[in-house]
Amino acid sequence: MKPALKEVVEAIWEAIDKYKNELVLVEGKKDKHALESLGFQRVYTVNVNKPLYEVAESINEERIIILTDLDKKGKEIYSKIKKDLDKRGVLVDDSLRNLIFQTEIHQIEGLARYLTRFSE
Repeated sequence: MKPALKEVVEAIWEAIDKYKNELVLVEGKKDKHALESLGFQRVYTVNVNKPLYEVAESINEERIIILTDLDKKGKEIYSKIKKDLDKRGVLVDDSLRNLIFQTEIHQIEGLARYLTRFSE
């Protein structure tokens, strides 16, 4: 593993430890299971059959994390929910998202498997 990637993976583990009790929004059940297997306690799956502004309106937190995939659909969901949360004064913490996407991970459901590979 390249030294820079090793540092990113270590930073991801530190961020997981730091944020595991924060509310995290994800796209699907597989994403939720992957994050729960890493120790996240409060993972909420976005109901894509609901208007995304309703998701934002249901958030009663001062700060949340949005971990949608880095594909077109995931970026769209992220952007719409973040915009609505910004309007409501909810801070969206992107630090873990930015770390994850410095790796080759583009799907949140693969995060646990990816990190486990580097921890063995």
